[in-house]
Amino acid sequence: MAPRSRPSGKQAAPARGAGSRPGAGSGHGRIVSGPEGPDCLDATQLAALEQAVRSWVDAAAGPAARLSRQRVLLVFLLIRYTGAKLSEALALDPGADVDFGSGVLRLGGAAGQPGAREVQVSALLAGELRAILEGPAFAGAPGPGLGLDPGFVRRKFYELARAAGFDKRQGGPEMLRKARAVELLQGNVPLPVVQAMLGHVTPAPTSAYVSFSPDDIRMVARGFLEREASRGSSARNSFYGKVRALDAGDIQTRVELATLDGLRVEALVTNDSVRRLGLRPGRLVTAEVKAPLVSVLLRPGAGAARTPPPASSLENVFPGLVEEVRAGGINTECVVRVSEATRVCALVPASWARARSLGPGDAVWVLCGACAVVLHVE
Repeated sequence: MAPRSRPSGKQAAPARGAGSRPGAGSGHGRIVSGPEGPDCLDATQLAALEQAVRSWVDAAAGPAARLSRQRVLLVFLLIRYTGAKLSEALALDPGADVDFGSGVLRLGGAAGQPGAREVQVSALLAGELRAILEGPAFAGAPGPGLGLDPGFVRRKFYELARAAGFDKRQGGPEMLRKARAVELLQGNVPLPVVQAMLGHVTPAPTSAYVSFSPDDIRMVARGFLEREASRGSSARNSFYGKVRALDAGDIQTRVELATLDGLRVEALVTNDSVRRLGLRPGRLVTAEVKAPLVSVLLRPGAGAARTPPPASSLENVFPGLVEEVRAGGINTECVVRVSEATRVCALVPASWARARSLGPGDAVWVLCGACAVVLHVE
């Protein structure tokens, strides 16, 4: 995505409408197909739309109407959280395509068919889907599929979007699918994982030394989805990958990770942590860094992309472009895109940001020490 110039000489970030998120431009949108029109809903707006759908179900006049609306809710949840196409959601066979124990749904046809794929959902969502599918809403439903007319479902989605205060097209199945993709990418889910969830061909990993199997991708998705459902961590920056190398010392071990989008992340942990976590080359891990522990430096000059990294004692140094700046009285929040699928959030002194007119499109380095990286295993 080529940045556009502006009078100040900075690289301008793509323009965003009121319904978009940072990074929700063509770089993310191109992994899904959707109609031209309004920007897709962001995570907050998706939550508002979901609440409108649930309120609509609760407001049903009687048991029969409530059961009918639960069927629409089911389709909404499938598209909202798996990125399924409307046709895929409606074709779901509850008896053959859902493993409630593992939270895995098969979409796009029987195993082995072109386009068929397995999609992970959180345990919380799997429980709700099971309650609906095994409840009276689908009791006695004939054969596979959900038995809903796609035109009827689409019209209901449009009506509910308008009722929630959005453009009706933003509630369409294709836009919900696109919004989910952007939401996952904004959550630093690696691009190959998002592509696999949406049924796109996953490119070969950019890491030359580490390979990621379909099982690995499902594990990464499961870890993200469970964290998304529980919101249990305050860390803003997460990197998913495999242990590439371990360099053990007397007390601590340097751990090098390779992420799915080709980044190298170093962590410094105690030798006891290595044993407790079972760290070894090839082990899938999540690395987290809190925003206050991330530093930002400007990358000067028109050839900033080729500027050598600054001399620093911090082990993790990534070039990137500023996507969003939120100024505060003491600190300023800065969101930096360091790869196609990864954003890093940093808190910098507000006075420093003001003095440098820090804004979207600025070329910067983001830095953090290996000691600031916390590792988690699933």
